[in-house]
Amino acid sequence: MPNRLAHETSPYLLQHADNPVDWWPWSPEAFAEARRRDVPVLLSVGYSSCHWCHVMAHESFEDDTTATQVNERFVAVKVDREERPDVDAVYMEAVQAATGQGGWPMTVFLTPDAAPFYFGTYFPPESRHGLPSFRDVLDGVSRAWTERRDEVGEVAGNIVKDLSSRSLAYGGDGVPGEEELAQALLGLTREYDATRGGFGGAPKFPPSMALEFLLRHHARTGSEGALQMAADTCEAMARGGIYDQLGGGFARYSVDRDWVVPHFEKMLYDNALLCRVYAHLWRTTGDDLARRVALETADFMVRELRTAEGGFASALDADSPVEDGGETSGDERHAEGAYYVWTPAQLTEALGEEDARDAARYFGVTDEGTFEEGASVLRLPPDTGPVDADRIASIKERLLAVRARRPRPGRDDKVVAAWNGLAIAALAETGALFDRPDLVERATEAADLLVRVHMGEGARLSRTSKDGRVGANAGVLEDYADTAEGFLALAGVTGEGVWLEFAGFLLDIVLDQFVAEGGALYDTAHDAETLIRRPQDPTDSAAPSGWTAAAGALLSYAAHTGSEAHRAAAEGALGVVKALGPRAPRFIGWGLATAEALLDGPREIAVAGPADDDLARALHRTALLAPAPGAVVAFGTPDSDEFPLLRDRPLVDGEAAAYVCRHFTCDAPTTDPAELARKLGR
Repeated sequence: MPNRLAHETSPYLLQHADNPVDWWPWSPEAFAEARRRDVPVLLSVGYSSCHWCHVMAHESFEDDTTATQVNERFVAVKVDREERPDVDAVYMEAVQAATGQGGWPMTVFLTPDAAPFYFGTYFPPESRHGLPSFRDVLDGVSRAWTERRDEVGEVAGNIVKDLSSRSLAYGGDGVPGEEELAQALLGLTREYDATRGGFGGAPKFPPSMALEFLLRHHARTGSEGALQMAADTCEAMARGGIYDQLGGGFARYSVDRDWVVPHFEKMLYDNALLCRVYAHLWRTTGDDLARRVALETADFMVRELRTAEGGFASALDADSPVEDGGETSGDERHAEGAYYVWTPAQLTEALGEEDARDAARYFGVTDEGTFEEGASVLRLPPDTGPVDADRIASIKERLLAVRARRPRPGRDDKVVAAWNGLAIAALAETGALFDRPDLVERATEAADLLVRVHMGEGARLSRTSKDGRVGANAGVLEDYADTAEGFLALAGVTGEGVWLEFAGFLLDIVLDQFVAEGGALYDTAHDAETLIRRPQDPTDSAAPSGWTAAAGALLSYAAHTGSEAHRAAAEGALGVVKALGPRAPRFIGWGLATAEALLDGPREIAVAGPADDDLARALHRTALLAPAPGAVVAFGTPDSDEFPLLRDRPLVDGEAAAYVCRHFTCDAPTTDPAELARKLGR
């Protein structure tokens, strides 16, 4: 019989709805039940595309004996970290403080008052590799709760006290300037892997936000070193196994330093951010590889992640079904990467011997393999010899058709507001830069969904939806900030001022509900559910933090409207970049990119003219092609009241004209696209 999770919208929670564990969703009722029964809470946090979450679920949560032990001694609460990033952040901070590390699945034992007292991540069904078995952990925690309750209470109280007393030094002594950004660049240079691209060692993550900073720094200062690091890293990733050489799109990270073997899950936020980076790299250099990767990644998002309602799903799993050989043939199991990897024999079966030999050479498929069981991840090794482009295109098309018949990885169909905001920005800009109106249309449809479903008729933004049904969880800071970022990009590309209006609505809520004294920002609203600590983290991780994303969106909105309140809030938030940028530039890349926009103005470009006028369209395209950091673009007729930038910006001698401004103070207008390009640094 399904448990309580059967009524949830999260695909991750629904995956556990038939477990014998009597799961509860995170709710006051779950903790009330723990108090009534006088038992601790087992909190298990994960997400749909998490490989080890699936492993622990299969080994322990689907096991009747283990489930009986859980049900008799605990109230079990399952949380999708992507639906409740606030819950995840608070308890992950406790796990990391206690153990020095973290990860998912996250396993935490709480008192009925939600205070944590014992921590871990993945626990195996049998003791191995220094890890106790999950059943032993359950037994030990239960005995401690029964026999040493005072000690448990003391530990929990000390942990909560420690977490509550932590204060965040965010700067507050001004915005970052030339010195801090130069120090950040130096810090990235020291950590740069000049041989392989990227920063640091294995595992190696795509540094999308640091790359955006490097591109903006080059645009503002002309630094060739910054551009070289960005371009070489983008090429290394695009040629590596982390990039899907057949279907486009990026995997989550590379397990090695050379970008050869990925962790195969594909996340919407990674692909949205990287699509935008490659489009911006092309805008700067005209590089054909950057153009191809930007478009292929955009097409991947539309083809593989777009939902029936017009939004974008969260992720594709790393695992996919495979059929066991031998005695267990016919029984389905799941294996990581099975959908993507190839052996020489599989190439021969798909292509024939001659084309298979060329495909193996071109994609680096060897008899030994680069992955497991002799399989290889497709990549583009250097020095593969002469290439017949038409033949390779035919080979890719045939391999993709064969791959499409393999069992597909699972898809997490929930629509997350923040990540859809990132996708809207990426698709809108990529569509505009490469003359792909279909991509702009897909971005607009996703924006419509966020307005219609996630904003609805209420005054606030909901974090998730699935199948057009809005979830129960309130939006957090990143949802407001990234959705506003997407709307602002869409406004600049389409010339439709309604998106500027929607962005302003969301950012006014940021000012009202998320800003603390001195310019700091909280991840949750002032009136959000009270947890043991109010989460607050300015560091960029897999995606921009809510803090730095809000700073960027606030600054762009201020540039569009002249609002001093929004600019002041952006500057206040950027105090943290002054504090952290020189010391940890890899972990505040979006903040550094926003600081580059602040130092550049940012530039405000008003293109006055009707949308059906050839000159107006040429000026608009020139403005969008500008590499000026964080530049905002308003396009429409001078009498339009949708864009404040267009007010008092008339046509020139009856012709469309472009105005380049800072702080609403403009240079002389131009009717010449080439002159506009020169003004904007192209």
